[in-house]
Amino acid sequence: MIIDIIGDVHGYADKLIGLLEQLGYVHNGEHYVPPEGHRALFIGDLIDRGTQQIKTLEIVFAMLDADVADAVMGNHEYNAIAYATPDPNKPGQYLRSHDETHTRQHETFLAEVPFGSTLHQYWIQRFYEIPLWIETDEACFVHACWDVDSMALLKPMLTADNCLTPHALEVTSREFTPPFDALERVLKGVETPLPEGVVMVDKQGTVRKRVRVRWWLSDLNERTLLEVARAPSSALAQIPIDALAKNIDFTLKTHKPIFVGHYWLLGEPQPLSPQVICTDYSAAMDSGYLTCYQFDTSRPLPLTAERFVQYRHDEVSDSAEQ
Repeated sequence: MIIDIIGDVHGYADKLIGLLEQLGYVHNGEHYVPPEGHRALFIGDLIDRGTQQIKTLEIVFAMLDADVADAVMGNHEYNAIAYATPDPNKPGQYLRSHDETHTRQHETFLAEVPFGSTLHQYWIQRFYEIPLWIETDEACFVHACWDVDSMALLKPMLTADNCLTPHALEVTSREFTPPFDALERVLKGVETPLPEGVVMVDKQGTVRKRVRVRWWLSDLNERTLLEVARAPSSALAQIPIDALAKNIDFTLKTHKPIFVGHYWLLGEPQPLSPQVICTDYSAAMDSGYLTCYQFDTSRPLPLTAERFVQYRHDEVSDSAEQ
């Protein structure tokens, strides 16, 4: 079996169609049918940013319903559910606040799926069907980080196939609690505080005092913060070169290959480590390409750069114009 692991689509349906067709998938009038011996897996963040939200969801969920694909939840699907769910402890408020930052992050989805509409309620309920992670005999699939300890904390709150419940949503939405931190690890990755007085401004203009960590590296606490931090070069320039990584509480506890999205990579796709592959190559940017890794379950390792496939939309456009 070849599992075609597709990176963060973010509402760019045209790129998704281009990639599926490049991989040999054929639409039968109802859904895309994979080549014989293949199955698709979407690594999360189907929504937000792009202008083809509904079309993207219709393509993906038609494949899920036809049982020719699987998916794991991204932080954007989780955020959408929390944004739509009233906070039972705070009348008039929601589990994810409707402040300017959160609303801006979610605006392209809400432009197509008006808040509170029947369509909105439909897609929010469908998002509940997406598991937070999938583990098979051959590999592990999660949006941001394969953290066994966080998963063990979350597992009792979830369905048998690792999907959210309304109770799990509420509990994991409460900041400064172990369930919140566990959910953040799984869907957003490992973070560590920046040195005192240092802040970063992300691509949405949000000021952050913590930085994501390259959890797939070994000996995290024996390196400089610059070595382990995962952030744009402009942000990394603010970190003192001698600042050490400290108290990063993470250990990778599986020997299986791990597949993630989330990290907005650029350039030629390469394994992050001998064990970890990321398929998010910034498809939501003009300079980024929707990316797939073709995982052969009969030969789980080694992970190689040759198994990546990218839909290079700009090259297709240039060719069409000639």
